[in-house]
Amino acid sequence: MSTPYSSSGTVPVSYDRGADDTGPRISRIETFCTPLIGFVRITAEDGTAGWGQVSTYNSDITCEILHRQVAPWALGRGMDALEAVIAEIPLREHKYPGTYLHRAMAGLDTAVWDWRGHAAGKPVAELLGGTAGPIRAYASSMRRDITPDEEAARLIALRDTYGFDAFKVRVGAECGQDRDEWQGRTEAIIPAIRKAMGPTAALLVDGNSGFSPARAIAVGGMLEDNGYEHFEEPCPYWELEQTAQVTRSLSIDVAGGEQDWDLQQWKRMIALKAVNIIQPDILYLGGIARSMEVARMGQQAGLPCTPHCANLSLVTLFTMHLMRALPNAGRYLEFSIEGDDYYPWQRGLFVNDPYQIIDGQAFVSDAPGWGIEVSPEWLAKASYKCSAAD
Repeated sequence: MSTPYSSSGTVPVSYDRGADDTGPRISRIETFCTPLIGFVRITAEDGTAGWGQVSTYNSDITCEILHRQVAPWALGRGMDALEAVIAEIPLREHKYPGTYLHRAMAGLDTAVWDWRGHAAGKPVAELLGGTAGPIRAYASSMRRDITPDEEAARLIALRDTYGFDAFKVRVGAECGQDRDEWQGRTEAIIPAIRKAMGPTAALLVDGNSGFSPARAIAVGGMLEDNGYEHFEEPCPYWELEQTAQVTRSLSIDVAGGEQDWDLQQWKRMIALKAVNIIQPDILYLGGIARSMEVARMGQQAGLPCTPHCANLSLVTLFTMHLMRALPNAGRYLEFSIEGDDYYPWQRGLFVNDPYQIIDGQAFVSDAPGWGIEVSPEWLAKASYKCSAAD
């Protein structure tokens, strides 16, 4: 049952699969991408469509994988069969496990959820068991090339303008092996942000795999002394035993999981009690269906789920819908404060901006599906490819 494909931009599928699938069948999967971001449009045999997204960064590579290793297993299947297809793809592509396959699967998954929402006339949050409505957000800084005073000044401005009452800053250096971004920055920024934001603000930090257990425990002690409540990815994320050691040594919540796409790794993480808060990234993990599965694992273990969503592509909107439906949703939504000057590729993605913060809250609308329209001008400039069923 081989799948023929060509370099012409269209991938024909010469066989039918899943005769018992119900609902309209998937007839076409299209991608529109740049190296930094890729959108996916899925079309059913009746002409109805839904929009999704593969993960950001190297998205052109991810879209190629979607056409070669995801689309052949999805074309001709019913929209109702999404969960079965998502479970099947890693089995069919067992020689190619890894992040790229799952980033590509996420494009299929999120586009089908949008299609389902439009078909039902409901937002995705409602299809997942939740409702439209507000969700508390924390202002998430992505920068380490900034002094503590500069960081404090912009967080104060965001608080005063948008009503944020929770904030996250960066400590250490990304995968820094105990090196700081510059000497003394971590020791300076922890008390500086507390002083600037006052005693009632919820404060979080992200270590981005920067510390050994000993250094992470020392930094955690500083965080506890300054009333922080969330210490994210303190140790190399693949070293679960190191993270577990930090978690056992501190009273502050330790969070992690954003990089992890393998469900077996999630099972290990939860069994080890490596973290207090789980942070799946919908687009790294493979979509909504798999993220719901990880959230259920966390719920069974008594762990809250605060997903990772570090930019203002569709990943934050997906996360908003998911969190409105999770019984174990964490205290707040991650909301990047970095605009088009920092992420110029975010500029002009959508006709209607889905990201409005009022009184520190984002809002899931009651529009069907994801409730967005990708900019036609952006799409016209993107690289295009189509996989189509015969």
